[in-house]
Amino acid sequence: MNKVPMTVAGEKTLRAELEQLKKVDRPRIIAAIAEAREHGDLKENAEYHAAREQQSFAEGRIKEIEHKLSHAQVIDVTQIPHTGKVIFGTTVDLINVDNDTKVTYRIVGEDEADVKQNRISVGSPIARALVGKSEGDEVVVKAPSGDICYEIDCVHHL
Repeated sequence: MNKVPMTVAGEKTLRAELEQLKKVDRPRIIAAIAEAREHGDLKENAEYHAAREQQSFAEGRIKEIEHKLSHAQVIDVTQIPHTGKVIFGTTVDLINVDNDTKVTYRIVGEDEADVKQNRISVGSPIARALVGKSEGDEVVVKAPSGDICYEIDCVHHL
């Protein structure tokens, strides 16, 4: 099985979600199912079916998180020597060569990715183009709107 790369913060977030699901959501759903059963006929009991659907989702998510955590490769980029190379967990300042605009991305695990917060998945096209490159290098990212050329301005180990 392949390791699932994640940052220290990503692992912490997944563990918190798992605890929430197990200690808060699961008991609440079980209570809702028990209450809905008391209402009689289960065939036409919307509350019962809704609670069972919630239970199915929660149990599936618990299994998914437990699987990811059991295969997690937690990478603390602050413990890795700074070489100016782009690696998992680093924050990268880029300059668009065509229009001189700047953008900053942090390369994170799949579950941590959030483009609105400039966190991109290590498997994204931009991250794949950047990983292994160094400050000063130019990279071409294949985007749906066409190729975009970036210069790597600075690599941060935050």
